[in-house]
Amino acid sequence: MTVAVTPVTFDGKPLSFATMARIGAGLAVPLADPAAMERVRASRAVMEERIAHGAPVYGATTGVGAMKDIEWSPEDLDTYNMGLVRAHHFGTGAPFPSAVVRNAMAIRVNTALTGRVGCSPELVDTYLRLLSADVVPVVRRTGSIGCADIGLMGQIGAVLTGVGEAIYHGRRLSAEAALAEAGLKPVQLAPRDSLASISINAVGYAAAAGAMRAAASAVRVMLATALMTGGGLGASRDPWKAVAHVGTEREALIGTWMMDAVADWEWPVTTHVQDPLSLRMIPQVFGTAFESLLVSGRTILAATGRTDDNPVVVEGEVLTSGGSLPLDVTVFLQTAQLALAHAARNSFNRCVLLGNGVRRDLPINLVAPGAIATGFGPIIKLAGELFARVHSMSTPISAQAMVVAAGIEDEAAFLPLVVERFERQVRALRRMAALEALLSAQAMDILGDRPAGVPGMIYEIVRGHAEFYRLDRPLSAEVEAIESDLGSDETMGKLISQAPLPQLDDFFALGPIA
Repeated sequence: MTVAVTPVTFDGKPLSFATMARIGAGLAVPLADPAAMERVRASRAVMEERIAHGAPVYGATTGVGAMKDIEWSPEDLDTYNMGLVRAHHFGTGAPFPSAVVRNAMAIRVNTALTGRVGCSPELVDTYLRLLSADVVPVVRRTGSIGCADIGLMGQIGAVLTGVGEAIYHGRRLSAEAALAEAGLKPVQLAPRDSLASISINAVGYAAAAGAMRAAASAVRVMLATALMTGGGLGASRDPWKAVAHVGTEREALIGTWMMDAVADWEWPVTTHVQDPLSLRMIPQVFGTAFESLLVSGRTILAATGRTDDNPVVVEGEVLTSGGSLPLDVTVFLQTAQLALAHAARNSFNRCVLLGNGVRRDLPINLVAPGAIATGFGPIIKLAGELFARVHSMSTPISAQAMVVAAGIEDEAAFLPLVVERFERQVRALRRMAALEALLSAQAMDILGDRPAGVPGMIYEIVRGHAEFYRLDRPLSAEVEAIESDLGSDETMGKLISQAPLPQLDDFFALGPIA
């Protein structure tokens, strides 16, 4: 089936999650705004004048890093610039998804359109041609300390010159073969273009954007399963109503959403005075989690519209820059990691409450009345292991010491590694949500509840993959099937349709990619 691909005009302003979702999925390709391309030409003219007058330009007429004081003759520049990008193809390990690489190239284009880079218009056109033809460089994900993704972007830049590997029509080919099949030719990178193709954080930003959107989706589902558990345990809704008047703006939003999402259900209340904190404080935990995600998301988007190159062209001058340190994105992403750990603990505590029984006279381990079974006691250990995974990934790592390149490069943010740890947290959160939903469904069936609203929707998903537990049976595949269904764009679309949270749903473009 042929997929319709639509153009999106880039002008150097920050991108949106919706735009990156479409580009990442191969449903949209960027085009350069003509006025923005004029800025590229103007900054290139400044750069070429500087080079023509024999002034040293870092990474264009000089070496980089520890070799910054070595200057190349005009006769050496072609060889140097071609070698520079290929020398930085040193990433290893599993490759990034194609969606991340597409967006990394798109971010490189967009930041170049600010007119601050000094690269040639031809370099921008080359990236645009790769995106239009959907030649996706293979970018192995280990190779950046998060102060310009040189080992990651170098794998993209190398493909421009005809070396490395790329995905084309679903096949992993040599760069030379992929370009040839797409009707493209390798390019000779001009002075400044080589460094401009590697010394930026576009892969880190693209990966962070994808991980942040996935986290928003996962936490959105976790909120729904938390609400389901609240019903299964007969929690009082008074704290959720109260928070709309005494909580933060985001906490009030979550509390109101929780009340509205079960408005059609005759809520079973068995609370005496007040509930455990993991039930009472759902709005506080998730309000903070969503606020952290939104702050991090806005920081990522801002980075897609500014130049993190070195050097930069400003007011007719070529200036050395320190903008390649993505510390704001990294620090806020790590803050969001801590918020995710709190959401994981909140879910784990509710799983324990469900497994312990007692509330609403539920049996221990949720064993069906009259059944001879071990029940759900053992699987609570899975919940504990998943929480430990999320918590262990929340320790900040960006402030670790790092000195390389003869002391010239002594700062780092480790953004790609932070993103990788963030992704692991999200995967664990998705599984925790599935497990909590499975436990809640069992409790509801034991009690004869007929949930409506969002809990009813989650209940139907669970029972589509796992029947009521009477006899002991393996649960591994069932948890994974529920996880997959809850994590699908289709389910997210249904959740949004039934109980929207526009401030989150719209910002992160959650649900099916339109």
